Amino acid sequence: MRKSKIRGMIILAVLLVTAYFFLPLVVPNLPSFWTEKRLKLGLDLQGGSQIQLEVDYSKLQLTKKEEEEAVKTALQIIRNRIDQFGVAEPELQRISNSNRILIQLPGLKDPSRAKDLIGRTAMLEFKLVANGEETQSVIEILNAYLQENLAEYPQLEKFADASTAQTDVFDNEEESAVENFNVFMNLITDKDDAPLKMDYEHLELFRKLLKNENFKNEVPAGLQVAIGKENKDDPYASRDIFVLHKDAKMTGKYLEEAQTKIGQGYTQKDKGPYIALTFNKQGAEKFKNLTGQYINERLAILLDEIVFIAPTIQSRIQTSEARITGNFSVEEVHDLVIVLNAGSLPAPVKIIEERTVGPTLGKDSIKSGILAALIGMIAVIFFMMIYYKFSGIIAVLAVFVNMAFIVAVMTMLDGTLTMPGIAGMILTIGMAVDANVIIFERIRENLDAGKTVRSAVNSGFSRALVTILDANITTLITAIVLYQFGTGPIKGFAVTLSIGIIGSMFASIVLVKAIFDGLILNSSREKLSI
Repeated sequence: MRKSKIRGMIILAVLLVTAYFFLPLVVPNLPSFWTEKRLKLGLDLQGGSQIQLEVDYSKLQLTKKEEEEAVKTALQIIRNRIDQFGVAEPELQRISNSNRILIQLPGLKDPSRAKDLIGRTAMLEFKLVANGEETQSVIEILNAYLQENLAEYPQLEKFADASTAQTDVFDNEEESAVENFNVFMNLITDKDDAPLKMDYEHLELFRKLLKNENFKNEVPAGLQVAIGKENKDDPYASRDIFVLHKDAKMTGKYLEEAQTKIGQGYTQKDKGPYIALTFNKQGAEKFKNLTGQYINERLAILLDEIVFIAPTIQSRIQTSEARITGNFSVEEVHDLVIVLNAGSLPAPVKIIEERTVGPTLGKDSIKSGILAALIGMIAVIFFMMIYYKFSGIIAVLAVFVNMAFIVAVMTMLDGTLTMPGIAGMILTIGMAVDANVIIFERIRENLDAGKTVRSAVNSGFSRALVTILDANITTLITAIVLYQFGTGPIKGFAVTLSIGIIGSMFASIVLVKAIFDGLILNSSREKLSI
C-alpha cells in the first residue's frame, strides 16, 4: 500500500511538471502563474544562418597553450557580441577541440550584418594625421616607385596618364602637368578630380595594393596609408584616403565603455547617432595630454585600420569622454558599440563556411516532421487497438504522455528542437510501444497458462522488466556516447532520444502498471481485454 502511494505521488509530480511546461505550447491565454518558457526551434526549423569560423593564429608566434587560450577567448568574445546583437537563442560551439567555431543564428534576417559584427577584430586606435608636407612626400615616393615598377603592377597601367597628372594636392591653383606617370596620385583622385579620394570601383584594387609587401616597404618609416569609412547612405561613393603616423597615440585598452547616443545639435554634423567613448582613469589622463600636446592637428580614430573620423584638435579635452561622429545609421552605431564593449579578438577570424536556411524550408521541415510523427502515431494506435484491444488504448495513452514529457523536458532545460531531434522523438514512439508489447505478450502467456488476471499482470510486468531495462539502458548508453562525441544535428538526435528513453521507461513500467493495478484492484475482474 505504501509503495502504491509513493508511486502515485511520483506519477502525479511527473504529470504536473509535464503539463506545466507542455500546455503553454498548445493552449493560449493560460493564467499568469504558468511558465513563459517556450520550446525553441533550431536553425533547420525556423530558418537562419550557420557560420563556421577559423581562428587564424598562423601569423602569430604562439605556444600550444596560447593557441588554446586564443580560441577560447575568441569564442567568449563572439558569444558576447552575438548576445548583445539580439539574435534569439544562438548556438555557439567549438568544433572537436580545433581552432574552428560553429555559430548557428536561428531566425536571423540580416546575415551580412552578423558576419561583419563577428569578424571584426575591434582594434581601436587614435593616430595623428600626417601634415601636408609629409603627405606630399609619401605621394611623390609612391608615384616614383610605381613608375619604375609598373611592370609588376599591370592592373595599374590604366592610371599611368601623364597628360593631366597633378603633383601638388595642397596647391590647386598651381597645377602642373609633368612628364612622368603619377600612377598613385591618379589612383587616389576620384572622377570629380578631388585628390585623396578613392572611386569605389578601385577600392578592392587599392586594398590589395596596401597588402603588397613591396609596396608597403616603400612607404616612409613611421607613416602609413589608410582608407576612410564608407558612406552608409551611398555605399558606392568615393572614399577618403589618409596618410597617418603609424604609431598609435592611444588604443582601445584604455576604453572603459562605449555607448550609442543620438545627437540633437543644430548642425548636420552634430545630428544623428554617434558613439560616445568613456576612458578609464589612466586613459582619461592620456587623452587629456594627447589633445593638449597636438592642438590644431588632426587626430584620426581608427577601428580595424579603417579611419572613421579625423577631426582637428581645437583645445585640450579635460573630460574622460570622446565621441565618434559621422554619417552613421543607428544599426551601424549599435554594432560598433557591441564590438568595442565586447573587446578585441585575440587573433583574426575568417569565415570558411556559410549556410543560410530560408524560413520556407524551415516550415516545410516542420510540416514533414509533424506529418511523419502523425503517420507513426496513427499506425501505432491502429496496431495497438486492434491487436491488444483495451490494453492497447492504455499503451497509446502512455505514448502520448511520453511525447508530452519529451517536449516539456526540452522546454524546461531550454533545449532546442531540430529536425534530427524530431527524428529522435519519432524513434521513441516505436521504442515506447515496444516495451508495452513485451509486457502484454508476457501477460497473455500467463493468462493462457490459467493464471488469474491479477497474477498474470503482476507476473507479466516483473518478467518483462529485465528485458525492457536491458534494451533501454543499452540504447541510452549509445545516445550518451552520440551526445558526447557528436556535433550539431547528432547531439540534437541524442538529446531527444535520451529524454524519450527515460520517459518511455516511466510510461511503460510505472504509469501503465499503475493504470492496470487501478483497474484490477478496484474491481473483481476475471477477464482482461488484451
